[in-house]
Amino acid sequence: MNLISGKEISIPSLLDDKNNIDDFLADSSEKVVVVQGLGFVGAVMSIVCANALNEDYKVLGVDLANEQNYWKIASLNEGVFPIIADDPKIEEFYQQSQKKKNFLATYDTYAYSRADFIIVDINLDVQKNSDSENELTGYDVDLTPFKKAITSIGENCKEDVLVLIETTVPPGTSQNVVKPLIDAQLKARGLSTEKWKLGHSYERVMPGPQYIDSIQNFYRVYSGINEKSADATEIFLKTIISTAEYPLTRLGNTNATEMAKVLENSFRAMNIAFMVEWTRFAEQAGVNLYEVVKAIRMRPTHKNIMLPGIGVGGYCLTKDPLLASWANQEFFAGAGLQQSEKGVRINDKMPIYAFQYLSENIAKLDTRKVLLLGVSYRQDVGDTRYTPVETFYRCLTEAGSKVLLHDPHVAYWEELNLNVASDYSSLLKHKPDVIVISTGHSIYKTKEFQEKIMELSPILLYDTIGIFTEEQIIKFKSKHIVKVLGRGDI
Repeated sequence: MNLISGKEISIPSLLDDKNNIDDFLADSSEKVVVVQGLGFVGAVMSIVCANALNEDYKVLGVDLANEQNYWKIASLNEGVFPIIADDPKIEEFYQQSQKKKNFLATYDTYAYSRADFIIVDINLDVQKNSDSENELTGYDVDLTPFKKAITSIGENCKEDVLVLIETTVPPGTSQNVVKPLIDAQLKARGLSTEKWKLGHSYERVMPGPQYIDSIQNFYRVYSGINEKSADATEIFLKTIISTAEYPLTRLGNTNATEMAKVLENSFRAMNIAFMVEWTRFAEQAGVNLYEVVKAIRMRPTHKNIMLPGIGVGGYCLTKDPLLASWANQEFFAGAGLQQSEKGVRINDKMPIYAFQYLSENIAKLDTRKVLLLGVSYRQDVGDTRYTPVETFYRCLTEAGSKVLLHDPHVAYWEELNLNVASDYSSLLKHKPDVIVISTGHSIYKTKEFQEKIMELSPILLYDTIGIFTEEQIIKFKSKHIVKVLGRGDI
């Protein structure tokens, strides 16, 4: 039994899912969409499909049958959406699907046998090897779990199904992995391998206030393994995406769309890495890099130049350049993408540099009480996957600091098995010596927060992401020591 939002979720309701699926689909003429994976992308994609713009679908969400997922599946079926986000559309879409009774979560792979469309939204991880300084020494892309998931589709699916890959994969995966695996399973079952369709359309999901819109009201790039598959993918996407306002872009083949996703994220990751040495330069030269970047951004061609920060987090930017480099070596007999790999190496070390900057500006960290404000990787999002705050936290604890944690969107830090406070006022009563703004949540920009900080005895206030305005910095400096990463003028 699990407790979410004050409601008990009973695991026994998961039993006999084949019958549950048949009952769910009984006497229904609607086409069936199955979403494989119920994580940060798949769970939300499921309710977007359940609220399609110009088609009525029955939607089945499938995840692995294990203890980690049982509570999530039961929660989705008992009226509590398990992902916490600031977007009110999530609850609205979820409740509409509950009212329409067109969404069911399950662990049973039998669901694939009933699907007209299968959307793949599962994780494909990169295992990084790093030394004690968090320097990337190597990495491994293990396709085994992904292959197992695709095989389970082929073992059950109809011979005319459309399989749509949304998972970020190494370029070449649809052609070299997905198609051969499903072909082999269909052939083993005595079914045709000519009727099914395979498309690729990568997600651009942005957890936060625009969660739903980043799926339904945003540009999509897509392709197919052949013309028939591309056409089928286009027809399906037009039922769930506002293509009149956000036109679809078709590329020539699945290698191209797979490359587009990792190139898109690699560019952003390298843009961030580029600013790391300029952050240090600005501090040495006594320059406020924020005002420099603001001035440069007035030029239309340079609006996307990045700002200083504590580091890169989330599921995409931390690994996608490595997927591209791996693919070029494994699928196309090419060389590794050295600049892309170097960008990842630099970004992985950003939290260590942020820690070093702090240690240079305050003595005796081993006796200090440090309050971290924000543990998620992104503003106003409750997602701690690959958050740079984890490395920063480890640096502090290794230095002997006593660390207090606050985040309005994260109650439990799963990766570190730590509880996180939601009320920063209670933590301020512990009289921290150092307060670090480690995530740019909106709550830290409020007047109430500023007033609470000004009530404290003098402390070191360390802003790692440039959240404070010039006026706020001046106000804080009237009482506290203020340090901002990338502001050498302080």
